[in-house]
Amino acid sequence: MSNQKNSAPQFEVMHMEPENTNSVLVTSGTDAVIFDAWGRADAWEKLLESRGLRLRAIYTTHGHGDHISAAPALAEKYDVPWYLNSEDNILIPWSNNLLEYFGLPRIDGPCRKLADISAGDTEILPGLHMDAIETPGHSPGGMMYWFPDFGVLIAGDTMFRDTRGRYDLPGGDMNALMQSISKIYDMNLPDDTYVVHGHGVDSTIGMLRRENPYFRD
Repeated sequence: MSNQKNSAPQFEVMHMEPENTNSVLVTSGTDAVIFDAWGRADAWEKLLESRGLRLRAIYTTHGHGDHISAAPALAEKYDVPWYLNSEDNILIPWSNNLLEYFGLPRIDGPCRKLADISAGDTEILPGLHMDAIETPGHSPGGMMYWFPDFGVLIAGDTMFRDTRGRYDLPGGDMNALMQSISKIYDMNLPDDTYVVHGHGVDSTIGMLRRENPYFRD
């Protein structure tokens, strides 16, 4: 993914094994932040160390296991906060069945680095700001992360290129999901905004307007 307006920071869509979820690694110099830390913590550790990166925080679009599997262990190892909207904390133990299905370690015991995040401007690295947007529906505490200076939207599982996210999982709500999609539509983001979905191919706001029948007011 190339930046829209200047050379830094860098946004990379990562497909960590077992390939299932689109994680995003954001770097600025040697500082790094992970969005939706899927996969094994030791694989992320090797990646960070091989690149000489210092992990500063982890952010999560929602609390399903396929978006949080590596987050608790990474947060503990690097002594950094793991941000998840508190409405989704109840999903952490529920996620263990999914983690076992993928052959990943369970998340047992307290997540001591867990921190709440809600809507508003957030500085994730020095000088790098994002707009955290509450988008419940796929889960109670769903979030999107918008980087207006770089034209990047990290959308999680609320919507995909040509459809909406699921609402039949614990805490899902169809009406809330549609309201969240409408909220993003009403932001009238530029057509060339690069959208990273939680799974599958990435898109742009322009593609969503043309191809997604649910992306409307």
